[in-house]
Amino acid sequence: MQIAIVVYPGMTALDVIGPYEVLRLLPGARLRFVWHEPGPITTDSGVLMLGATHSFDETPSPDIVLIGGSGPATATTAADERLLAWLRQVHETSTWTTSVCTGSVVLAAAGILKDKPATSHWAGLSALKALGAQPRGAERIVRDGKIVTAAGVSAGIDLGLWLAGEIAGKEAAEAIQLMIEYDPQPPFDSGHMSKASSAARRKVTAMVGREGADLLTADPRAVVREASAIAKLSWTTAIDRARARRRLGRR
Repeated sequence: MQIAIVVYPGMTALDVIGPYEVLRLLPGARLRFVWHEPGPITTDSGVLMLGATHSFDETPSPDIVLIGGSGPATATTAADERLLAWLRQVHETSTWTTSVCTGSVVLAAAGILKDKPATSHWAGLSALKALGAQPRGAERIVRDGKIVTAAGVSAGIDLGLWLAGEIAGKEAAEAIQLMIEYDPQPPFDSGHMSKASSAARRKVTAMVGREGADLLTADPRAVVREASAIAKLSWTTAIDRARARRRLGRR
């Protein structure tokens, strides 16, 4: 069973490392980190690095494909035509096509989530809707056929365990859960917008703003690339919708 996990510059590491630590314990699992070409990948912190072990060309038909999200690089990644073409290709033959956090935005940009229910990080729900998906922000994991999307960051562990249960059965998944001692007992109950206090919401908004400011300071060109990618996604989506309405009007 080949499991392909997409890694890309600016990604959030926990999005994929969480499910990786679960899925690698499945019997017969053969995991690979894929990108345009093998090599180091700098994550969104600018400090932690992961490594792509295989290229897209070397991975034409994985059984499971998983893509995580990002804070500062989602739109740029969602506008990567080579990545989108690969996702569409592997989705045709995959057993499971999955995402964590704003990785679902990339799947939506590839057309895989059109008119389908999906979840994401709370900050990515509006982008999901704009790209033709049906956001389910109240749900941690959303399944539609072989497509499974998970909410933000830490939900990747839940996704990994869910997949383990589907693939190897409940007992195997429970054994993996025990192996990694996944027994969440957070000291606070502020992990979802429906639970967070107004003070926590203000704080996280400020944190998101600082992340953008830090990106601008570190590499102003990255901000330009991200803004250009957002504009391109919005424009492409608007054109597709207009053409769809025109085709319907001709019938």
